[in-house]
Amino acid sequence: MKNKIHNYDFLVAGAGLIGSLAALHFIRKGYRVLVIDKNIKNGSDKRTLAVNANSKDFLSNLGLWRELVSKPQKINKIVIKDTINNNPLIFENKEEEMGNVIMNSELLSAARKKLISKKKIIELKDFDVSQIKPNKVILINDKKYLFKNIILSLGKKFIDSSIIKKISFPNNHHSYVGFFNHSLNHNQIAYEIFTPDGPLAVLPSPTKKKGTSTFIYSTKNQLSQKKISQLINKYFSSSHGNIKLNKNIYQFSISPHLSKSIHNDYILIGDILRSIHPVAGQGWNLGVNDILTLSEVLERFNINDNRLIDNYYYRRSLQSFSYLSFTSSINLLYENQNTLNNTIIRFGFTLLQRIDVIRKVFIKQAMGRLNLI
Repeated sequence: MKNKIHNYDFLVAGAGLIGSLAALHFIRKGYRVLVIDKNIKNGSDKRTLAVNANSKDFLSNLGLWRELVSKPQKINKIVIKDTINNNPLIFENKEEEMGNVIMNSELLSAARKKLISKKKIIELKDFDVSQIKPNKVILINDKKYLFKNIILSLGKKFIDSSIIKKISFPNNHHSYVGFFNHSLNHNQIAYEIFTPDGPLAVLPSPTKKKGTSTFIYSTKNQLSQKKISQLINKYFSSSHGNIKLNKNIYQFSISPHLSKSIHNDYILIGDILRSIHPVAGQGWNLGVNDILTLSEVLERFNINDNRLIDNYYYRRSLQSFSYLSFTSSINLLYENQNTLNNTIIRFGFTLLQRIDVIRKVFIKQAMGRLNLI
């Protein structure tokens, strides 16, 4: 049956974390989904993910939470400090943990295994996304396919001006990511320290031991391992005790942007849609929101309705722009400290410290339990 056409609701191009999760979600919803990627072997990504409460529910519903090998570490408290305010911001939630920290590679491995077992993923070494169009027959491994919609999850580095419009926001930061052992219990507390040269976040590491943490430091400076060790000891020796930095430290570029499909031929999700500064720790959770938003829009519009993609982009652009503006503003204020900016920072701290309603809204928003957009 050489002329047989295999009909699908969605083609997902990109089997990274968000692309794989999107495929599993829509398969679970009863849609016919196929995933393609140039390499479906698991990589060696050593980064962790800060998973908010809403994203944990999402992963649990897909049956992936129980598949994680390392023990997820709960975040029961968040402490935010800087060099301007005397007292830190402390956020807690009595009803449930505020989030969890897990290994990126473990979740990706679990998601891909499910796709492979369902025979819904194909490794395709050479494919040109611009030649793949919705409702147009294409040839994959000598078989004919037709897809109603194309989901692109190809990461923040993907550039093809013929199919997507990308607006970049200049940023001279890059991030250092790694782990360190410490003699005191981390007590399930996550920290964000706004140093003079950039934000430093420290979170409990996903392991059964309470004496290991992970860090991400975003800065414009080039630092040696010794300098990073000195920095972490400076801010965390009092809370974490004796600190020993792991040798492997990874460096990643930070390139904030917003993107959109030019002719609405593609549905962008994850980092190809938007990338923000990691200061808020919400980038990956926004990718989960992309999937959930698309799912909600599909409940309102038929999969063939032209308004489907327009409505999706309208809803995602609001949240994407708000988070990008928020993270960019915070970095701008701290990197350009003067009387006015310091006053604005102190005012923000005071509001969150003294007004309980605002603090609760901030906490629920960070947990993904409240969407103001």
